[in-house]
Amino acid sequence: QVQLVESGGGLVQSGGFLRLSCAASRSILDFNDMGWYRQAPGKQRELVARITSGGSTNYADSVKDRFTISLDNVKNTVYLQMSSLKPEDAAVYYCNVHTKPTMRGPPLYWGQGTQVTVSS
Repeated sequence: QVQLVESGGGLVQSGGFLRLSCAASRSILDFNDMGWYRQAPGKQRELVARITSGGSTNYADSVKDRFTISLDNVKNTVYLQMSSLKPEDAAVYYCNVHTKPTMRGPPLYWGQGTQVTVSS
């Protein structure tokens, strides 16, 4: 029902920047919100940032003032711009969406994940 295609991961030096993209296969009008999570080796998957269809955002304390989440309603894409990257930001980053209750299918979808590596 919903496919999420991620791109933009890679290797960056500490202090650098990277922008992740997640393109959805259907209109974001069908979604309540979209967001990014990450999971590092030996750690739980954690929320990085979320954005609602109304534009409201929330961020993990560890990335606030460094990361920015945004939506493109025409391209049905959510972005995560990451600045001042630190080695502790290295993880697999996952896109996800929460669908509206009226939409057929599961209420939650995940992307395949994209690797972000930060060298010191």
